[in-house]
Amino acid sequence: MDAKPVQSYEIASILARRVALAVGMMLMVFSAGSAFALGTPEQRRACTGDVYRLCAGEIPKVRAITACLRRNKASLSDACRVVFEQSGN
Repeated sequence: MDAKPVQSYEIASILARRVALAVGMMLMVFSAGSAFALGTPEQRRACTGDVYRLCAGEIPKVRAITACLRRNKASLSDACRVVFEQSGN
């Protein structure tokens, strides 16, 4: 049986979904309002680029991504740094 080749856009779509899920779960840890909140869409958008840029090797491990972003706090985008500062981390 011949396997259907995976298109690059399919791989990018899968990776994007994993990053969004990981960032959402990471923000759940930081949410000040509720332990079960996933963070706002704005918070997820603020940090997604930094996850790709600084911590792509940690996807989809949420705790590892969180630790990576903390280690790289000085290199975070302004928007993502605000998310971390608001959460007290």
